[in-house]
Amino acid sequence: MAEKISYVIPCYNSQETLTNVIEEVTQVTEQKLKEFEFEFVLVNDCSKDNTIGVIRKLCSEHSNITGIDFSKNFGQHAALLAGFHKVSGDFIVCLDDDGQMPIESIPDLIKLLKDDTDCVIGKYQEVKQTTFRQFGSWVNKKMTEFLLSKPKELVMNSFWGARRFVIDEMIKYEGAYPHIGGLLLRTTSNIKNIDVKHRERAAGSSNYTFIRLIKLWMNGFTAFSEKPLRISTFFGFISAFVGFVLAVIMVIKKLVNPDVPLGYTSIVCLILFIGGLLMLLMGMMGEYIGRTYLNINRSPQYVIRKEYHSPDKDGQKDISGSGQD
Repeated sequence: MAEKISYVIPCYNSQETLTNVIEEVTQVTEQKLKEFEFEFVLVNDCSKDNTIGVIRKLCSEHSNITGIDFSKNFGQHAALLAGFHKVSGDFIVCLDDDGQMPIESIPDLIKLLKDDTDCVIGKYQEVKQTTFRQFGSWVNKKMTEFLLSKPKELVMNSFWGARRFVIDEMIKYEGAYPHIGGLLLRTTSNIKNIDVKHRERAAGSSNYTFIRLIKLWMNGFTAFSEKPLRISTFFGFISAFVGFVLAVIMVIKKLVNPDVPLGYTSIVCLILFIGGLLMLLMGMMGEYIGRTYLNINRSPQYVIRKEYHSPDKDGQKDISGSGQD
C-alpha cells in the first residue's frame, strides 16, 4: 500500500491565493512524489472574505480535499490541531495559505522524514516579511529558547512536516490554549532544519497583529512552562531583599545623624516600585489560574461549524463540535 502525505492548511482571508496554493502543491506532489498518495485538509478560521466559498468549491471538485469551517476565529494553532484530527497520512506537512511557502521544497522535506527524522522545519535563507513580523518572530524565538528549551540552532516556522506518531501525540493535548511549538518540542527532540527560500507574499498582508502575537506568546508562557512563576519568585525575593537592605541603611543613618530628613520621595518611589512589581507578579499568577480555570471547565480549542467533503466521498457534513472531534 502506498504511503500518504497529508497537507494541513489553516486558512484566513485567503480567497485570492488558496486555489493557486492547492494547484501548485498538487503539481509538485504528482511530478516529484509519484509514489505517494496525498490529501488536503483546509481549515477556515472564520474568514471575513469568501474563503469558505473557495474551500467548498475545491471540495466539490477534488475527492482528496476535506474542508473545515470554524464557528468563530480560534487562531492558527487551533486550526492546525483541528486539521491534525482529520488527517490519514503517514507524513503530515503544514503550509500557509498565502503562497509564500517554498512548495518546491516539499520533496526535500519528505526525503528527510523518510530518512527517520521525526520532524523537519524549513529554515528561510532570506525572510520576506515586514520589520514588525520579523521582530515578532525574533521574540517568539527567544521565548521558545528560554521557556520551552528549544535548541538555539533550531529555527521554527510555519512550513514544517512530521511523521504520523508525532501528530498523534500532539492531538492528545486537550487544553484550551494550544501552542504548536510547545507541543512539538515536548514530543520529540529528533528535529532538523532544511534550508528553503521564502517567497514574496502573493496578495494581502500578514494577519498577525500585535495583539495576536501577544496572545500567542502568552499561550507559550502559560501552557508549557512554569519558568515565569519561578522568575516571579526570584523577583519577589530580590525586591524583598532590596527593601530590607534599604530599611537597614535608613535606620543606621537616622541613628548616626538624627537630623537626616525622613525622605518622603524615596519612600514613595519604593512603594511604587514594590507595588508595581507585586501587581505584575499577581497578574502573571492570575493568568495561570484563569487559564487553569478555563481548562477545568473544558473551554474548547475550536468549534467546527461545518465539514465539507467531495460529493463522491461522504457528501457535505454538517457537524458541530469542539476540541477533539
